[in-house]
Amino acid sequence: MIPQELREQAMQLPITERWQLVQMLLSSIQQETQTATNEADESTQSPTEIGIAIAHLHPWTQSFVGLLPATSEDLQATYVDYLEEKYA
Repeated sequence: MIPQELREQAMQLPITERWQLVQMLLSSIQQETQTATNEADESTQSPTEIGIAIAHLHPWTQSFVGLLPATSEDLQATYVDYLEEKYA
């Protein structure tokens, strides 16, 4: 099924079911991202690499990036990476 067909079918669902679908998809993406990050060793993945990975996502999927707030641990790790790159 292509993304356009998925969108059309999703838009026919009642709003409560669409919210459940969005939450399920976001949870799935978070779990897969967390698994990939753990496998790649968190210390080696820079904000630039994350940005590149996001750029390769389908535009519709990209629109969901940032909807959920990052945890303070994520923000701290990103800031540490930034400082290391800046002052290294």
